[in-house]
Amino acid sequence: MYALALLIIMAAAVYRHSRLSENDMIVIPRRIGDRLTKLWEIAHHGMRENRLLRAEKALLTILKIDEKNAAAYNRLGILYAKQREYKDAIDCFEIASSIEPSASSLHNLGLIYYETENYQKAATAFEQALKLENDLAARHIAYAKVQEKLGNDKLMIQELDVAAELEPNPETYNLLVKAYNSRGMEEEAREVQKKLDKLILPAGRARRILRPKRVVI
Repeated sequence: MYALALLIIMAAAVYRHSRLSENDMIVIPRRIGDRLTKLWEIAHHGMRENRLLRAEKALLTILKIDEKNAAAYNRLGILYAKQREYKDAIDCFEIASSIEPSASSLHNLGLIYYETENYQKAATAFEQALKLENDLAARHIAYAKVQEKLGNDKLMIQELDVAAELEPNPETYNLLVKAYNSRGMEEEAREVQKKLDKLILPAGRARRILRPKRVVI
């Protein structure tokens, strides 16, 4: 964006024989910045309100102004994925990752590869995402699922175990229990089940209802 703004300023300066004042030269990049801000608002509201065509046009316009905007490519990939246009989604996530590798764009790329049953590429994308950010249980769960598809049971269970350590909740424990039971590892499953039972409210015990505090505005 800054390179484009600089080129515009230089062209204007040559055309007007360097007669622009310093204040005049500042107006152009500000206008570009304001336009990008407005386009991002349109894209955000379009995605939230499911007005996908409007959001797509805004994102494509952003990329015409700033062709190396990784965030716009990533958001466009999400938009295409919502419409099951997986080929276009993959292209967007790959471009985003090549411009500015991020855990989110790589994870999204892995999810699309998984959805299209390209499990080896999904595994590679998830691995790269985990190298950048490995403290989210969801990333380890996604990687575990693709390893299950590839028949790597040991790595699959290992990743689910990490997910359960990061976020010890019913969801992660249930996934781990199911994985152990399906592979005949009953003793391991029982140990995890004990942890799961401690998280579940005992039957017959009434849950205390917390009344919200009254706040005077």
